[in-house]
Amino acid sequence: MTSITATESATLERAADAPMLAQVERWAAINSGTGNLAGLKAVAGQLADAFAALPGTVRLVAPDPVESVAPDGSIRTAQRGDHLHVRVRPDAPVQLLLTGHMDTVFAADHPFQQLRWLEAGVLNGPGTADMKAGIAVILAALGALEASPFAERVGYDVMINSDEETGSHASAALIAELAKGKTAALTYEPALPDGTLAGARPGSGNFSVIVHGRSAHAGRNPEDGRNALIAAADLALRLNALKSLELKVNPAKIDGGGPNNVVPDQAILRINLRPATPEAMVAAEAALRGTLANIERDHDVRCHLHGQFNRPPKPLDPAATRLFELVRDCGAALGLPPIRWNATGGVCDGNNIAACGIPVVDTMGPRGGAIHSADEFLIVDSLAERAQLSALAMMKIAERGTV
Repeated sequence: MTSITATESATLERAADAPMLAQVERWAAINSGTGNLAGLKAVAGQLADAFAALPGTVRLVAPDPVESVAPDGSIRTAQRGDHLHVRVRPDAPVQLLLTGHMDTVFAADHPFQQLRWLEAGVLNGPGTADMKAGIAVILAALGALEASPFAERVGYDVMINSDEETGSHASAALIAELAKGKTAALTYEPALPDGTLAGARPGSGNFSVIVHGRSAHAGRNPEDGRNALIAAADLALRLNALKSLELKVNPAKIDGGGPNNVVPDQAILRINLRPATPEAMVAAEAALRGTLANIERDHDVRCHLHGQFNRPPKPLDPAATRLFELVRDCGAALGLPPIRWNATGGVCDGNNIAACGIPVVDTMGPRGGAIHSADEFLIVDSLAERAQLSALAMMKIAERGTV
């Protein structure tokens, strides 16, 4: 049974007293959609200033280049914002990784730009729950930890990336680098409104298949053409047929076609695959490549595959289960409603961290809901609740030296 000492109680009071709501209101007022480089720069600057209150080093890390397939089939490089990295006591015996993201799904021209109170204690606004509030909780918990007797036992890296909402392609290498050798990791995606955490997660891969056919006159000599649009549609149907309990498949879009009297010579299929386990991911990639080969043979076309499984599946192994149980016990010690965790179909940076062999709880942020919509809301009372939960969990890990 986890209990709270007098020393820990003082640290928890400090965590709860941090100015988290003011920070959320300030940071969420800046549009920081993944493609809004100016907004991301503004938020990154404010975050760097805020995290400078911690000891150690604060730096902005340039994003890795990210390639994407344009509707015309060309390969383009997408621009992403800088990532924030904070490092404190890298030689301490216990090493933690705390991660969040500064980007949102709301573009600079999206109509959802303002904050408003839905009712007392419930704040509606872009990125309030997902996840400007989570970043505020990280800072509050670490600020409290630094004033505690446990501080010297713990070192940590904080990584706030700029592209989580589009798959963390520009920050995946940084995440993997910082995860090395960590005792545990905490990621600050929002918990559900009732406090439930996300447990096991599937993997996710986004793929674009460029189908190259051959154009011809649709009336005079259609037999000389190779219809790329038909081949892409057939590919979508065949891949959709791969769906099972272990694999979710979503053919999302086909770009291509042209004048009605021309056999289309190019089409692009966009598809998302979500395997439940590492074994299912290997099988899904093999099935994808095998299906492409069959389409090429049956339609006399060429297929170019672009993309990868950027989020590996995140099963709950014994180490991760122990970390979840520690968080649950800390919640009980704080008098919170029982903390539970359920498998979810969503993915996040917790997938990438778990793939490095590091136990992670990836919904340590405040309670909220309706994320990725104009109804997104933050339950404000949970800011203090979650800051205390994080601070207590980190103190217990520091005391034990492990999860």
